[in-house]
Amino acid sequence: MRPWWRRHALPGFGLTFGVCASYLFLIVLVPLAALALKSLSIGPAQFWQTVSSPRALASYRVTFGCAALAGLVNLVLGPLLAFVLVRYRFPGRKLVDALIDLPFALPTAVAGITLTALYASNGPLGAWIERFGWKVAYTPTGITVALVFVSLPFLVRSVQPVLEQLDPDIEEAAATLGAGRLTTLWRVVLPTLWPAILAGFALAFARAIGEYGSVIFIAGNMPMVSEITPLLIVSRLDEFDYGGATAIAVVMLLASFLALVCINLLQLWTVRRRAAQA
Repeated sequence: MRPWWRRHALPGFGLTFGVCASYLFLIVLVPLAALALKSLSIGPAQFWQTVSSPRALASYRVTFGCAALAGLVNLVLGPLLAFVLVRYRFPGRKLVDALIDLPFALPTAVAGITLTALYASNGPLGAWIERFGWKVAYTPTGITVALVFVSLPFLVRSVQPVLEQLDPDIEEAAATLGAGRLTTLWRVVLPTLWPAILAGFALAFARAIGEYGSVIFIAGNMPMVSEITPLLIVSRLDEFDYGGATAIAVVMLLASFLALVCINLLQLWTVRRRAAQA
């Protein structure tokens, strides 16, 4: 029989749990608690007045609306791109696979400047798009484009490993039983991918809500029109209104947490439904 200290690669549960709990307490819980306490320092009336002001409400609509729209776009593009990378072999495939992670490595400010140069009125894409009466840069549409760019890898990298483990013989078996391509996709492939797709959507949505660097250049930052909530928080800080900044940050924190809880519950329901059907 092996000695007890050689049974696991990590130390015992007490020490391991203590390190993890301490890390979680210092890195996550303490800053969040400080944020909540600072927001309460302005009083309930001032807190409500700050978070429900017309400018704040407009920034919520822009931030969450554009983040949700970008997530829905990537909800289609991400799994499709992952399917192409896993199921097909073509020249430059490894290069495309590497470019997926470019938004992770590229500084967000560089991404914002690049997108602005492309979609501005004098840019190569912006000038062509504006011929059809549609303006991208300095509008909520530009914000959505930037959020699609920075959040796409989350969907691709969440779905790709699951799709690699899905045996292609299952799809071929469905075809031999008379199932068409759409039927195979809907009844065989998607039920397996849904938990990963929802997890990727949650990560992409959370990233899009808090995105700042790639958005401020292309947004135009016009209050009531194209101002995102993170920029409003920075504006409050520049005005030395720390209580107002933390109050708006608390609203963002609660909304993000609620969105993640809802998506995780939906993901859990999907997994249980699959297990019941199996």
